[in-house]
Amino acid sequence: MRINRRKLLHAGLAMTAGYVSSASANEPNQPNSGTNQESSVKPSYGAGNTGLGITKQLAEFLSQISYKQLSDKTIHETKRATLDWMGCAISGAKHPTPQILISSMQEMGSAPTSTVLGQGNLRLSMLDAAVANGQMGHVLDFDDTHLGGVILHTSTATIPALLALGEHYHSSGQNFMTAIVAAFEAGIRTGQAMPSHHLGGWHLTGSLGTIASAAAAAKLRQANPQQMLHALGIACTQAAGMQQNRGSDCKSFHAGKSAYHGVLSAMLAMKGFNSSPEILEGNLGFTKIYSKTQDLSKVTADFGMPWMIDGNGYKPYACGVVLHPLIDAVIKLSKTSQINPNEVAVLEVFVHPDVIRITGVDSPGSGLMSKFSANHAAAVAYNDQAGGVLQFSNEKSKDPKIQALRKLIQVKPLPSFRLDQAMAELKTIHGKVFTAQIEHASGTVSNPMSDQDLERKFIGNTQTILGKSKTQQAIKTIWALESVKDIRNVIRIFA
Repeated sequence: MRINRRKLLHAGLAMTAGYVSSASANEPNQPNSGTNQESSVKPSYGAGNTGLGITKQLAEFLSQISYKQLSDKTIHETKRATLDWMGCAISGAKHPTPQILISSMQEMGSAPTSTVLGQGNLRLSMLDAAVANGQMGHVLDFDDTHLGGVILHTSTATIPALLALGEHYHSSGQNFMTAIVAAFEAGIRTGQAMPSHHLGGWHLTGSLGTIASAAAAAKLRQANPQQMLHALGIACTQAAGMQQNRGSDCKSFHAGKSAYHGVLSAMLAMKGFNSSPEILEGNLGFTKIYSKTQDLSKVTADFGMPWMIDGNGYKPYACGVVLHPLIDAVIKLSKTSQINPNEVAVLEVFVHPDVIRITGVDSPGSGLMSKFSANHAAAVAYNDQAGGVLQFSNEKSKDPKIQALRKLIQVKPLPSFRLDQAMAELKTIHGKVFTAQIEHASGTVSNPMSDQDLERKFIGNTQTILGKSKTQQAIKTIWALESVKDIRNVIRIFA
């Protein structure tokens, strides 16, 4: 048999370059005409240009956002996000998880250039401080959550990056707030374009959070459209975070690494480091490899109408956000029924099916794991009529009374319910029945926490650590963030 060396070489090069010929590999041989004819169909290179321009449009939009464009509502929402997140970070500052991270970074060597919050004026490198602050802000699962088709903790992936960069470049409060707006636009829009991203097992604060953080960091650095485009591409190639790590030290680490990647992406892009111009829409781009389905129109639809941060949600409870309607319903049931836990025969809770998919831990062995246990959340909500930091601690997860009550709780899916809706039904050992239903969980857009609610939460998170005077100073300063000339004046309060 005579070997066609030219065709063999062509096939080898095609495999090496990563493209596949449009002709079927199983196509039967054509009759030998005595000549070696090449196919008229050009091979398609997987990462070739699609010409859609989706990432480019987003980058241009992000780079052109100005503080003057923002409505009073949007500006106020950035202050609410900042106040809430800073409080969560201070509350998480002494948690063992970030302490392990910080001590490890110190042991490995970290240039003392950027402030780590709540650590007595401790400084680490710009990147290390971003990781540490990001983990502190997310470790208690008490930070804000956007539920606009995407479950994303945008602030905890973003604000630590802005603090590190802002401290170094003496950024103003107005630029800081504009960057936060850019983060929500980039992260939420990308997530909305990937309907099955969460179903793939990705932790969105690690994946989408990296994109949000990079957009914010590049915006703070006043990136032009090309630099913003590259920052997004550099971020996407670093993005990670798996839901399998829920309930472990790694979950909050995802938030810290998002902040880290945001800082690094912006710094590299500003110096000319490049990336694919189609990192979102490309054939091998972010939306394609991180989600089985795509809706790319969501990335560019109705820019700034409204701003994505206007739909942000805040947590009254220190656990996974999908548990909040359940907690609301059970607290309401506990208060209205006034039945002693010893008299409970069974407590049924009806929720959206995704609640069970995300929080199906029946017997959590730690405080971190209990934040993703519907049974535990219902038990502490009924017994304590609360869902704060103490209700999701190691001690509470091992409390015999809570463990006994968890066994009486049945969590059932109800497909007709929204994600922010829940119902609880109690049957006593004497045969009495009580019910309570929640239409919209507290803290969501349809049932929002007020500014006063957020202040009370902030005080509860910070006063024992910062003291009363600094806590009040912090509240006053953040509500006037647009007047801050140098973000370092904010950071000093929380050092």
